[in-house]
Amino acid sequence: MKFKSPLLSVILAGIAAVSTAGALDKTECIAAAKPGGGFDLTCKLVQQALMQGKYVSDPMRITYMPGGIGAVAYNTIIAQRPAEANTLVAYSGGSLLNIAQGKFGRYNENDVRWVSAVGSDFGAVIVAENSPFKSLKELVAAIKADPTKVVFGAGGSVGSQDWMKAALTARAAGLDPKSMRFVAFEGGGEAITALQGGHVQVYSGDASEAEEQIKAGAKIRVLAVMSDKRLEGNLSGVPTAKEQGMDVEWPIIRGYYVGPKVSDADYKIWVDTFNKMMATPEFNKLRAERGLFKFAMTGAELTTYVKQRVAFYRTLAADFGLNVAK
Repeated sequence: MKFKSPLLSVILAGIAAVSTAGALDKTECIAAAKPGGGFDLTCKLVQQALMQGKYVSDPMRITYMPGGIGAVAYNTIIAQRPAEANTLVAYSGGSLLNIAQGKFGRYNENDVRWVSAVGSDFGAVIVAENSPFKSLKELVAAIKADPTKVVFGAGGSVGSQDWMKAALTARAAGLDPKSMRFVAFEGGGEAITALQGGHVQVYSGDASEAEEQIKAGAKIRVLAVMSDKRLEGNLSGVPTAKEQGMDVEWPIIRGYYVGPKVSDADYKIWVDTFNKMMATPEFNKLRAERGLFKFAMTGAELTTYVKQRVAFYRTLAADFGLNVAK
């Protein structure tokens, strides 16, 4: 006669429940950096949207997984948690840039399932509120006078998205990007903290995270946005880099992917859910509150777009003499 204790039955039932959790059961969003940056913003957007639209019964859990500006999260979801249907991972254009340069190790853009892009952002040149630089031209003039006295901070090392934004600005101003002083941080939150503390003089970050940080009381100022035209909302008074003589644009998409072994059925649930959410005025309001602009793409269309962007970033990285993934 076989005997199974009540405790063992409970444990086995719990394991089964975890392994068969549906896409919208006990959801989690992984932000691939410390709190306060763009990944955090992206996770909080879907967290609120899912609850507001009553797509989930429990609030989505946000987990912070810093390391390699997304590399740790990317490798973890592929190698250790590939079939977790209820786990989204936030990504940005910077994630795609890192993939193009092989910074996520042996994995590339084909190793996850791209679910949704929910909004676009733009690069921004940010200084402390008490900075002597009042315009992008003044900043460039100071760098030309003595490159050693202006230190750029960024979420990521040489070749990262933030470094690219600074390098493109430098190149547009006739400066050698390799002459820049550059300090790498693990995410935008750390970089903005260092900026306010006077440890760096400039942060080449994102417009939306700058707006969020200003709302939260950060003592910072945006000198320029890297968009084709001025942004709406709270940053409408900030001139574009082009207006200030620097022909630089840097659009950034934000969205989510899931592990490579998530079933077609669960993947479709996420794609359908995002399509429904992003068609509502309520979602548009949440997106705008986070400084993001409308950019809605899901499923197969998004997957094609991602592959095209990674190819573009490989070309850009090669132009700057950086390593490029094969």
